[in-house]
Amino acid sequence: MPGESDLRKLLSGMRPQLHPGRYVFATVPGGVPPGVTPVVTVAEEEGLTLVVPAAQAEAAGLAHEYDAGWITLRVHSALAAVGLTAAVARRLADAGLSCNVVAGFHHDHLFVPYHRAAEAAALLEDLARRPV
Repeated sequence: MPGESDLRKLLSGMRPQLHPGRYVFATVPGGVPPGVTPVVTVAEEEGLTLVVPAAQAEAAGLAHEYDAGWITLRVHSALAAVGLTAAVARRLADAGLSCNVVAGFHHDHLFVPYHRAAEAAALLEDLARRPV
C-alpha cells in the first residue's frame, strides 16, 4: 500500500507516539558493539552513527550526545511526500525545541530533547487537530 502524500491528511493522521525511555546519539568506527541494539543507524564517512537506548550506550562505554525522546509519527507517509517534515519542524522550532528527523520506509521518527519530549508530543497532537 503506497504512503500518503496529501499534507492535510498526513498532519491530521500523524498520531504521534512517544516511546518510553531515553535515547542518545553515538558514533563508532566499525560495526555495532555487542549488547547494543540501535533504533537507527546511519553510515557516514566519519563512522557509523547509532541512535540507541541510553542505558545500552552507557553499558557499552560509548561516548554519546543529545539525550532524546523518540516520537514516531504513525501515519504511513510517502517517501516523496512534501511538507510534513517542514510543518512538524516549524511547530517544534516555534516552541524552541530541536528535532532530529529520520525517515523510515513507513513512518517518520523524531528525536527531541528528552526533558521536553512529552511537550513535543503534545504540540504535535495539537498540530494534528489543527493542521496548517
